[in-house]
Amino acid sequence: MTTTKTAETHKTDEETFSAAMRRRSWSSHQSAEGEGFLDVLMRGGLTRDGYAAMAAQHYWAYEVLEQASAVMRGNPTAAPFCPPVLDRMPALEADMRFLGGDGWREKFPANAATVRYRERLRETCFDWPGGYVAHHYTRYLGDMSGGQHIAKLMRRHFGLAGHEGVAFYDFAAVGDLDAFKQGYRASLDNAPWDADERERVIAEVLVAYEINGAVLRDLGAEMDRWRTAG
Repeated sequence: MTTTKTAETHKTDEETFSAAMRRRSWSSHQSAEGEGFLDVLMRGGLTRDGYAAMAAQHYWAYEVLEQASAVMRGNPTAAPFCPPVLDRMPALEADMRFLGGDGWREKFPANAATVRYRERLRETCFDWPGGYVAHHYTRYLGDMSGGQHIAKLMRRHFGLAGHEGVAFYDFAAVGDLDAFKQGYRASLDNAPWDADERERVIAEVLVAYEINGAVLRDLGAEMDRWRTAG
């Protein structure tokens, strides 16, 4: 999720690849954000277990994505995008232990869309640098941006202290987030992909947003079990 309200909508003569990716995926990005589950959660309409259910879907997806990161750090094209400082799994494990206790894996399994997401990550992220970057971009830059607002609201709604339950959204180790994101976009612009490969990467970004929206829709289908009283 992101709090930015405007984006490029028209292609310019000198449009960079990163700008084209953002422009062409913007409506998919907005659609994924607009799913009902996230809206209700952000307004404080769900219990802590509802938040934990979403955090668990992040865990199950990042588990595969960061397995791919370990592989792609050996690829010269993909390596600039995945410094170890970005890794989210230790934080997600801490969050889930705090939110769900020792039995959280059984209590909060991957939903059907997350299972499909994991399958897609396995298909595209271990031997195709462009596919890996497409999914990496879709997840990390969003969680690094709008995720800060989510963390703030979760602390408020559930009385969380410090990073308890929201460590996933803590990117302090990265340093200046704006500078990091600028460098990330520069890496996209400098990646050695021809026009056809760039089209493939953008197409995979759109797939990633569609699946992320499906994950939220699956959570939304169970939302009544997590609604707060009143």
